[in-house]
Amino acid sequence: MSYLIDIAIDDSALPPPTPEIEQERKVAIFDLLEDNAFKLPPREDRDVPPGPFRLLLAIRDRRLVFDLSDAEAQQVAEFHLSLGPFRQVVKDYFQICESYFDAVKRLPPSQIEAIDMARRGIHNEGARLLEERLEGKAEVDIDTARRLFTLICVLHFGG
Repeated sequence: MSYLIDIAIDDSALPPPTPEIEQERKVAIFDLLEDNAFKLPPREDRDVPPGPFRLLLAIRDRRLVFDLSDAEAQQVAEFHLSLGPFRQVVKDYFQICESYFDAVKRLPPSQIEAIDMARRGIHNEGARLLEERLEGKAEVDIDTARRLFTLICVLHFGG
């Protein structure tokens, strides 16, 4: 399977990210570049480059944009996903993250663990949703989908 060699986020139309959001973004990008699987599926109407790819993620006209280029920075594909299906799971994810960070400060480990399990469950739900939405556009493994979902979250709530 092919992979991503560069990931950029176009947040020019968004407010500056908070330090916490910026840190989440950096960690997700680092983890993605360390290990990912990203492939464009075959198409009947044209050849599909095998990768590796450069990814620019953006939100334009209330749509999530995946802009893919080859290693030489020549655009090879662009596809748009509606943000609508992601809204609730992103909202739930941020709410559980707030609860988790609050719990770390004041609750015993057993309660923190329970909140963390819920947080991971919602994160997995977002990753599965992303895999479904990418069907026919791109093929990713679950770890790549999880990290891309993190980037969607920080892009969605960038400010």
